[in-house]
Amino acid sequence: MGNSSSSNTNLSNPKNILLEDHHHQRNQAQNHSNSARTSHLSFLRSPLPWLFIFLFFLPLLLISTTGGGGSRKTCRPSSSTYSHLSLVDKANSSSSVVPEEEDDDVPPRVPALYPQRPRMFNTTLDHIVFGIAASSVLWETRKEYIKSWWRPGKTRGVVWIDKRVRTYRNDPLPEIRISQDTSRFRYTHPVGDRSAVRISRVVTETLRLGKKGVRWFVMGDDDTVFVVDNVVNVLSKYDHTQFYYVGSSSEAHVQNIFFSYSMAFGGGGFAISYALALELLRMQDRCIQRYPGLYGSDDRIQACMTELGVPLTKEPGFHQYDVYGDLLGLLGAHPVAPLVSLHHIDVVQPIFPKMKRSRALRHLMSSAVLDPASIFQQSICYDQNRFWSISVSWGFVVQIIRGIISPRELEMPSRTFLNWFRKADYIGYAFNTRPVSRHPCQRPFVFYLNSAKYDEGRRQVIGYYNLDKTRRIPGCRWRLDSPGKIDSVVVLKRPDPLRWHKSPRRDCCRVLPSRRNQTMYIWVGNCADGEISELEHPQQH
Repeated sequence: MGNSSSSNTNLSNPKNILLEDHHHQRNQAQNHSNSARTSHLSFLRSPLPWLFIFLFFLPLLLISTTGGGGSRKTCRPSSSTYSHLSLVDKANSSSSVVPEEEDDDVPPRVPALYPQRPRMFNTTLDHIVFGIAASSVLWETRKEYIKSWWRPGKTRGVVWIDKRVRTYRNDPLPEIRISQDTSRFRYTHPVGDRSAVRISRVVTETLRLGKKGVRWFVMGDDDTVFVVDNVVNVLSKYDHTQFYYVGSSSEAHVQNIFFSYSMAFGGGGFAISYALALELLRMQDRCIQRYPGLYGSDDRIQACMTELGVPLTKEPGFHQYDVYGDLLGLLGAHPVAPLVSLHHIDVVQPIFPKMKRSRALRHLMSSAVLDPASIFQQSICYDQNRFWSISVSWGFVVQIIRGIISPRELEMPSRTFLNWFRKADYIGYAFNTRPVSRHPCQRPFVFYLNSAKYDEGRRQVIGYYNLDKTRRIPGCRWRLDSPGKIDSVVVLKRPDPLRWHKSPRRDCCRVLPSRRNQTMYIWVGNCADGEISELEHPQQH
């Protein structure tokens, strides 16, 4: 009873009621705080907030490690970069390279990534227009030279001639146009011909025709022979939207001194980018008037290029050939560069003996069409058993010489020709030459191309070269087999259209076994790893 009365007394007291309410509210607040704390802890145990925190701080972390002005780590290609390069390389070549694994302790070998192809601008034959300077007096002869390389329906261009000539509907020739009158331009050279003024304007007259899709204008004479696929290969290296003046100088040292080593000789051909042709068009007529005393057309072009501030970009495959005589020495040791043009066909002997010049050119193009990138490219090897030195100028000639002739000597043209002044002057050339051997045992046995065909099964070009028996070979007392016992040489080679997209290098060649004593078989192609042109002398063993 007492307890109940005291309880009733406490409840009936208003102060006690207020205290009870206060304690009750405090207990509720503590319970609420405890529940909130529990909910916060459960929230932090969830993976979602940590994910958001990680994503928020990741950019700040990257900025601080890569661009923040402190110490920077060396930039290395990632594995994905290697994979991408590998895919590109597989698409561009028949072989692939497996990237090495990354090692943090080893510095990156940048040159060992992948040999990058030079930047190419996807220039095709459709982007090139030829401007050919011709003479009506020589047209009937020289049009045959143009026919040897012109491709109707594929090549684009115009023949610019001084007056009307007889034409035939089915002739595989370019369009023929009469050049504009140039009598208003002065010409004061005492021994030159004023047709040089007309010829110097071939590029700009071709530009005025407004042909679509042009990137390059290529200038040549009516006795210039172009290998059009190699023209494309060379010009693809350059940006046609920039100012480019591409060609080469003369083989004659005196010619280069008299004119200029900075001048592209017009007979060998030269190329002008579309952007530069536009600039030339704006000023050429004024420029020509300032140089009335110059001799030819190409020095007038070079004078205008000098005013424009554009230097000559030299490509050794453009050949002026200011020489006389036999081109065997020059073409048998062509530089490691694509053959772009030949000139002065009327001056030198026919490329192949016992043929007219026009037929010899057609014969040359029959092999050039099978592998244009490799025409005249030299390979050097040795017959280990018979102790012979062998030089192959693909698509043209094979030369076999007794004994050891080093590659250093064989890659130099032998002087089977005279300089532009008809003198056998070895200092008159703008390149190294070597004399024709007078030793009777080291006269070369020369095998000229007879025919060539593409074997679909082997995917190889098979060339047949026959011994030139018209060349007199003196007797030899050396106790070595004579190459005169060989009647023919068969050369096997796979076409290599992308050879000039890689660093320049001579092909290698190897003598193959033969069941026929009178036939030699030679393989020509890319050098294997560690393969060089060598033959050890017996005294070295």
